[in-house]
Amino acid sequence: MDFELKPEQEQLRDMLQRYVRKDYTFEARRKIVASDEGFSRDAWKTFAELGLLGIGIPEEHGGIGGDAVDTLVVMEALGTGLVVEPYLATVVLGAGLVRDAGSAAQKAEILPAVAGGEMLLALAHYEPGGRYELDRVSATARRTASGFVLNGAKTAVLNGAAADRLIVSAGQSLFIVDAKAPGLARRKHVNRDGQAAAEVTLTDVAVERRALLGEEGAAAAILERGIDRAIAALCAEAVGCMDALNAQTLEYLKTRKQFGVAIGTFQVLKHRMADMFIAAAEARSMACLAAIRADTADAAVRRRAIAAAKALIGKSARLVGQQAVQLHGGMGVVDELIVSHYFKRLTAINATFGDAAHHLARFSDTMEAEGKEQRQAPVRVAR
Repeated sequence: MDFELKPEQEQLRDMLQRYVRKDYTFEARRKIVASDEGFSRDAWKTFAELGLLGIGIPEEHGGIGGDAVDTLVVMEALGTGLVVEPYLATVVLGAGLVRDAGSAAQKAEILPAVAGGEMLLALAHYEPGGRYELDRVSATARRTASGFVLNGAKTAVLNGAAADRLIVSAGQSLFIVDAKAPGLARRKHVNRDGQAAAEVTLTDVAVERRALLGEEGAAAAILERGIDRAIAALCAEAVGCMDALNAQTLEYLKTRKQFGVAIGTFQVLKHRMADMFIAAAEARSMACLAAIRADTADAAVRRRAIAAAKALIGKSARLVGQQAVQLHGGMGVVDELIVSHYFKRLTAINATFGDAAHHLARFSDTMEAEGKEQRQAPVRVAR
């Protein structure tokens, strides 16, 4: 694929790489993950000052604009540093949904606050036992004279404990709910990769009609587009993780000695390292394709590219992670070495919004549907 970044995107990438190397070291990250909130408010403030939180948000709402390729640049850099701040949950997913489907009042209230680092968002959609299917929603939204009453339970809500607003799916609709609303309960937990999430329970949570995000009953289409963009962003983060993991492993092979020579000189280990770099290069190409297609209005084209990218990158991430751990020997799994943390994050990325097997099936279904349409299309015979 012929893919080149614009000069301003290259500058953004270089700036973020310098920030990660200098200010987001492995030790700094360990302290952040161990903190009460599980992320750094100071780092989030820095992101706002650098303009990162305004990417994808229109200028009229306090952002700097940009598209999915700009998000790719950011997420890849964040992946190299294993950054745990809720960029995906708040900026890519939360603000993206509001930008796409929000009313003028919702956009005016939320988007400038996100861009300025003053508001955190989270999507509360997935439910216990629901797996990855977007249309499996048991939470209910009962109409009242002034709005709706929401009931249900949501699981694995990224940034759910720290969010100021939750975008909740219920009754085939989406609602923007204040995190402090009566009847809304949150229980925080930390995933194996260090990312904070929460279980959310809604018990007779009353919201006004203005809390409705988009058209009533139109949650599926809004969610699919927003989550597809989030998947493209996750693919870019995975590429950043794989590149950093490959660099760590290569450096280890050059310095670790056995029988008086660096183990990187052994031919079989050279072959395994080559496989890792090939897998990362394939993943990069698919992440670029996903970013390019993420903003398209053609749902079928977007769905096919996103599914293909997530499936291949999940496979590549597994290969790179497993090989890196094995090449480091027993040290590859200890908490004190960053290698194990990259592997945990890659494993979590594969499982987020659908694993490789799920998206392979999704890709197959998309191709089958397109083939059926082509077979049913009338054949025109030239006269």
